[in-house]
Amino acid sequence: MPKTEPFDRHLERYEHWFERHAGEYDAELQAVRALMPPDPGRMLEVGVGSGRFAAPLGVGFGVEPSAVMARRARDLGVTVAQGIGEALPFVDATFGGVLLVTTLCFVDDLDRTCREAFRVLQPGGCILTGFVDLDSDLGRRYDAHKAESVFYRDARFYTTAQVLAHLSAAGFVEPVLRQTLIPGAPAGTVAEGHGRGAFVVIRAERPGAAERV
Repeated sequence: MPKTEPFDRHLERYEHWFERHAGEYDAELQAVRALMPPDPGRMLEVGVGSGRFAAPLGVGFGVEPSAVMARRARDLGVTVAQGIGEALPFVDATFGGVLLVTTLCFVDDLDRTCREAFRVLQPGGCILTGFVDLDSDLGRRYDAHKAESVFYRDARFYTTAQVLAHLSAAGFVEPVLRQTLIPGAPAGTVAEGHGRGAFVVIRAERPGAAERV
């Protein structure tokens, strides 16, 4: 079952987080932007939420189970279908890229979600997923205190190694990683790899020749 109830009831509280943590939000945006393909308008964000990532990144399409959040994303110009990551309402090979930001921790079936992302991608397309790494201090803190959180009480956090394994099992290849929210580094630092930053972005490819336009 999609975990929409907290987001339906507490949309403004969710939005306020981005205002109170503008530096962290900007760093996450920059980490995702560093790996974005050249034509984001042909991308789909799974778990688009209120459009906080899709809109500034230029992502044209979204899927969101929460009707309340979907309306907010549409107000920002994103074309949103209601649905879940495990059963995307699109035919095969529809999109040039699929984006998931802080979505993996909320899906019921991560393997199926990754396979669905693979299915709707065109050959040569990419998946980008941004998440809080369970191996980081922040990830461990979120996990330890998730029962106290309105939004994360039913979440399941993953390590970078676990996410990479799920992506590989779905058929994705050639992963490239970026990290941010790095303790001790200047605010907004985005670095290659993982292991130091709390927020990790992975880009991986669906094998095949990219569609020519």
